[in-house]
Amino acid sequence: MDVVLVGLPGSGKSAVGRRIAQRHHATFIDIDELVERQVGKLVPAIFAEEGEAGFRRHEHEAVLSLGPADTEPEVRRVIATGGGTVIDPRNRWLLYRGRFPVWLDGSPEILASRLARSVNVRPLVDGNDPAGALRQLAADRHRFYAPGIQISGTANVDAIMRALETRLGDGPSPDATMLREDTAIGRVEIGCGIAAAAVDSALRRGEARRAILLAEPLTWTVAGAGIAASLEAYGWDVERILLPRGEKAKRMRVIEETCRALARLRVDRRETLVAIGGGALTDAAGFVAATYLRGVPIVHVPTTLVGQIDAALGGKTAVDIPEGKNLVGAFHQPVAFIADVALLTTLPARQRRAALGEVVKMGALGDDRLLELVEADGVAFADGSNSPIESGAIAEMVERCAWAKVEVVIADERESGLRMTLNLGHTIGHGIEAAAGYRAILHGEAVAYGLRGAFAIALAMGLTTPKHSERINSLLDRLGLAVKPPAVTRDAVWEHIATDKKHAHGSLNWVLPTETDVVIRSDVPGEAVETGLAAALHLAPAVSTQARPAPETQSGAHVR
Repeated sequence: MDVVLVGLPGSGKSAVGRRIAQRHHATFIDIDELVERQVGKLVPAIFAEEGEAGFRRHEHEAVLSLGPADTEPEVRRVIATGGGTVIDPRNRWLLYRGRFPVWLDGSPEILASRLARSVNVRPLVDGNDPAGALRQLAADRHRFYAPGIQISGTANVDAIMRALETRLGDGPSPDATMLREDTAIGRVEIGCGIAAAAVDSALRRGEARRAILLAEPLTWTVAGAGIAASLEAYGWDVERILLPRGEKAKRMRVIEETCRALARLRVDRRETLVAIGGGALTDAAGFVAATYLRGVPIVHVPTTLVGQIDAALGGKTAVDIPEGKNLVGAFHQPVAFIADVALLTTLPARQRRAALGEVVKMGALGDDRLLELVEADGVAFADGSNSPIESGAIAEMVERCAWAKVEVVIADERESGLRMTLNLGHTIGHGIEAAAGYRAILHGEAVAYGLRGAFAIALAMGLTTPKHSERINSLLDRLGLAVKPPAVTRDAVWEHIATDKKHAHGSLNWVLPTETDVVIRSDVPGEAVETGLAAALHLAPAVSTQARPAPETQSGAHVR
């Protein structure tokens, strides 16, 4: 097997790694030394000439050169990473899966004193306050180190060796956590093949007495039953409650039936529910958790890409009533959000393609690397290939989208300002969704139409550049998203836009793209709105340059 050591600069990865390798007659590999040999320059020189970005590119090439993980039960290679090697999601995908990651932890003050005595210069902590720099690095990188087995790197080497060797018998696993962090909105875990183990951990942290799983029939067949079997193997008594599929789960009658099922099971406030399914299921189950006994804990295990990057994150729960979608709901954060990309392998092609509309939206908010990922791997994933999952591309998409949303929600949980930026493409998109009766068009497909409209409005107002707009529209074309006129009328879409929840003080707030991010504007001219509608609906621009009057009706309102 390969043992991979991660941790901050000065945590002893090289010293400990050499001792482990010597003890097990294994090969020792230091990633920094490997980079220096491959580039022909010392690390400080690479930083000085190419910057951190250049060094990280060389570092990734060094990780790739390691080749496949060693699958033998004994330790064959010990790999000491640089302190920032595992910042790159693709490096973690290569280093954590099938290998044995170990996190050598230590206090920044002790590590700083070690580095002061070292002959090797660490560029990122070479300053007047190395302890402060290490504290910041520790906070920034904790979620990347946490998936490894945590051992104090400030103990003596013999103690570290003893602690490690008690765990080596577990061996490596093809299943691996890529990111783990306890946040103000619950624990966030992202990985591959982790669903059952992460649910087990969440239930134990909550001191649950059984596992109560909420799913819908199809999701139960493809994912829930397997998770339930694993939980039973871990020793849990498992209870199952099935809700209807899709938006049918988000009805008051279903909420009542589900709460009554919980009452029959005598569920109390100390018990934790587990929601396994797509966005509609986690919406409904979240609302149940928010309201049953005035609130019980819940774990979300989204099984769709749109659920993993958006719908199951952020604590919004909601159900539908005849007057509109998501008009009744509550904010109720899960105790854990578990995104297992292995659950995406069975997704139908249409759901894959539609979810990429939300991924493009997140990229358009300012993540250029995310757009590059979709440009490189989106078409293959949309067409049903699992190669983007196997390569780690989808895991990186999920991580970038999910963590960006986590940061926004922590800063603005109740959507009073910053969180509104996540609604890029949603004003026209929601109007199209509502006009189609929430059945004919999937949410991600509607967002794609809305993105075309938002970029057209931004261009008309001079907020973004033709080059940026062309990039997004071309990407949507390649993905096959919003390429044909939706089966809705301009008047119907406009009527639903007029009831959009983003109204404030009588004005509609539009989230519009700039060249690098987005702005929120309430002064959008009527002719620009008409231009956006025409672009979204693939219609000729309207002759009138005046915005249509907002209708009074609230029918079909959509709150998200």
